Amino acid sequence: MLDVRRLHLLRELDRRGTIAAVAEALTFTASAVSQQLGVLEREAGVALLERSGRRVILTPAGRSLVAHADAVLQRLELAVAELASAREGIGGPLRIGTYPSGGHTIVPAALAELSQRHPALEPMVQEIDSARVSDGLRAGELDVALVHDYDFVPASPDTTVDEVPLLEEPVYLVTNTAAETASRSGTLAELLGPYAEVPWITARDGTTGHAMAVRACQAAGFQPRIRHQVNDFRTVLALAATGQGAGFVPEMATVQSCEGVVLTKLPLFRRSKVAFRAGGGSHPAIAAFVAAATAAVGCMRFSRER
Repeated sequence: MLDVRRLHLLRELDRRGTIAAVAEALTFTASAVSQQLGVLEREAGVALLERSGRRVILTPAGRSLVAHADAVLQRLELAVAELASAREGIGGPLRIGTYPSGGHTIVPAALAELSQRHPALEPMVQEIDSARVSDGLRAGELDVALVHDYDFVPASPDTTVDEVPLLEEPVYLVTNTAAETASRSGTLAELLGPYAEVPWITARDGTTGHAMAVRACQAAGFQPRIRHQVNDFRTVLALAATGQGAGFVPEMATVQSCEGVVLTKLPLFRRSKVAFRAGGGSHPAIAAFVAAATAAVGCMRFSRER
């Protein structure tokens, strides 16, 4: 009989690429991970791994077993959700991940709703970039998370995560009044082109926001000269207002715009979703958070003509 915990390790190795990365993510030692994968190979009776330089890659049999592991672990999530539904009331810890702007808009309203409807629930929020959410969900660090993707940075397909759409919003170019020389409508190249030579404010390298900014500028025909890297849209707005450069913010952040800021709607969108482990959507606590987040988005009023 194959051990489900070892199947989980094999699946993580397939996604993370090195035993050291798996060990760090799951708080094991590298030797313990290697030992358990060796036991799994003996249980399977075929080679599952082969060395390629410093990396370990899966054999065809290993990749086939990962596909089965995805299905097995999804069924376990369904079983956990069914057992939770049999209990009376919704309670206990709920570990919630969020991107920064969702953390001060959607999440507070969702938690207020949860506290009224399910006072025994114990939400615990941590800020995390959307690119790291699936790892956090698989590792058990998160139960549910707000995630987003952008045009030019679509989310990679992930069979281990299910998602529920929440919101689609346009992205705005942020400049200051002194730099307002561009047309207020047109193609991406027409809107961004006049700012090809100015400094840019982007999210930190390695985030989806940074990748979106760089790729949007490249699509407009230039490589952005990045001066500032900050993840908080409020800081982006404040820096742009003082002439420190141009940047991008989603519509959700525009309600915090300050004096001196010029906002130009772009043909570019951000999509927000709620993510959770595949099979976990029927868990009462996760379903309650999805409902609360959906209600919070429905009550938000940030869209206005510019």
